[in-house]
Amino acid sequence: MLTLSSRYLIFKCVVIAALLCPFVARAQQPAPTAHRGGSELMRRDVVGMPGKEVVVSTVEFAPGVHSRPHRHDAQVFVYVLQGRVVMQVKGGPRLTLGPGQTFYEGPDDIHTVSDDASSTEPAKILVFMIKDKGKPGIRYVTPESDP
Repeated sequence: MLTLSSRYLIFKCVVIAALLCPFVARAQQPAPTAHRGGSELMRRDVVGMPGKEVVVSTVEFAPGVHSRPHRHDAQVFVYVLQGRVVMQVKGGPRLTLGPGQTFYEGPDDIHTVSDDASSTEPAKILVFMIKDKGKPGIRYVTPESDP
């Protein structure tokens, strides 16, 4: 069982890694992909949290791309690498974010807006997801499937 201070330390490590990963990702220069599902960079078990894993990926948005409402059933930390994106979770404010800005989704959030803010320029985000091991990272929703 993890203490509150241990969980806080894990959270701080994830945030620090989120801030440093863009530099590591640029240095490694992974092959670019431009599909909605993203490009997984790393998947690791979370030490001290049995059944949990961290997935790090990049997602590229073609100009004008809009995603369907979805949820992750996970904690999701987003860092904008390039371009501008529009993000919103159900009941939250609609935010337009640029390079260096962040966004958070909780396990119960429905991600209602995830769009490229530009019709002419692509956007790219870095995603850190803490989720249940073996479960899907994304689940599309309809108004009927989730309140």
